[in-house]
Amino acid sequence: MMRTDGYLLDNRQTEAAEHFSAFAALFDPTTFRHLEALGVGSGWRCWEVGAGGTSVVSWLAKKVGRTGRVVATATDISRLAPAARPPVEVRVHDFGAEEPPGEGFDLVHARLALVHVADRTRALRSMVQALRPGGRILVEDADPALQPLLCPDEYGPEQQLANRLRQGFRRLLADRGTELPCGRVLPRLLREAGATRVHADAYFPVASPACAALESVTIRQIRDQLVTAGLATDQDIDRHLANVRSGALDLTTAPMISAWGRKQ
Repeated sequence: MMRTDGYLLDNRQTEAAEHFSAFAALFDPTTFRHLEALGVGSGWRCWEVGAGGTSVVSWLAKKVGRTGRVVATATDISRLAPAARPPVEVRVHDFGAEEPPGEGFDLVHARLALVHVADRTRALRSMVQALRPGGRILVEDADPALQPLLCPDEYGPEQQLANRLRQGFRRLLADRGTELPCGRVLPRLLREAGATRVHADAYFPVASPACAALESVTIRQIRDQLVTAGLATDQDIDRHLANVRSGALDLTTAPMISAWGRKQ
């Protein structure tokens, strides 16, 4: 479970905006490719679960058009306000604890949302149940254990420092009782939730400018915790941030696994 009271990256508003921007740059093309393949089109009724930003919501709104509907839900909807106009409806909703905001959806989509849910099995079952017969579901989450390094090509001291700080980040999460997301289990969980025709793939960016942007904002947010825990010094962090800005590091993220299926 990722406890929201211990979530390291949920503290400062401006940095949260940087996170959402980096996530959109990294993952929107993959998400949109999958949604296109699922056939999202005019008149579809869609539920965007745990929406953090507006990029996917706005893309869906254009696809479904005036005759469609997009219900975007999150526990904090402050960043969804710009998208809150027809066909988009924005609702405060905790999908890990509450019933779905409707039923008969043609599509249910969640990206990097299950990390905040204690009972992921229940949440996925609820999402599948909210679909109409034949409706599609797409769930996307990271899997840090599949690739734990920030610099897979660890050929010098700069890369070694980067990987040491990434290990420190994971140590902070573990000390808070955080269960890291595990994208590899999504196909099985979808089948257990009642989905059929389940498939999955993974996206693994390397050397993207968005990876550098994401790393920079992440380190700035957890800087104090790293130093307090003795996992890094201020000098380490300043040097690493300078290395990131230089563009000389080939940075990556945890692979994002996308799993999709249908309701019978």
